[in-house]
Amino acid sequence: MAEEAKIEEDLNAGATDSPADAAELEQALAERDEMRDRLMRALADMENSRKRAERDRREAEQYGGSKLARDMLPVYDSLRRALDHATDEQKAVSGPLLEGVELTMRELLNVFAKHGIKQIAPQAGDAFDPNQHQAMFEAPVPGTKNGTIIEVMAQGFMLHDRLLRPAQVGVSSNTGG
Repeated sequence: MAEEAKIEEDLNAGATDSPADAAELEQALAERDEMRDRLMRALADMENSRKRAERDRREAEQYGGSKLARDMLPVYDSLRRALDHATDEQKAVSGPLLEGVELTMRELLNVFAKHGIKQIAPQAGDAFDPNQHQAMFEAPVPGTKNGTIIEVMAQGFMLHDRLLRPAQVGVSSNTGG
């Protein structure tokens, strides 16, 4: 840095032997400034690349299993349907089997929770939210407001803050109250 200051001081003081030396010195200083600028840009690009790679790594770690998670949702649906459609007679006869199905479903939900997968569990009477629910049908139901969930066909799921699958619901289309 001290040499650069001396060179610039000499240039400003006219301490060069000839106009050709002055032009050569000015050209060298211009090249130096250009190289410094290119170096600073390269360092900034490298830092941006490092930050982008770190962000990509975090996203891959957090959301990399989303395809597998999405593929596992039908397993949850099948277990839920098996439990929901078991009659009292079947429960009496096959109690331990149904208990095993319920324990399997609970374990699946525990694995989901361990990996940041949360259920979206709307109830009849909740307001329809297009960010989390998918309207499978609309029907006028007396005593309900327009946009109210009237039936839940399938639970939805979130992976951290991203929607894996919206909850599948039926929605009231009443225009009155």
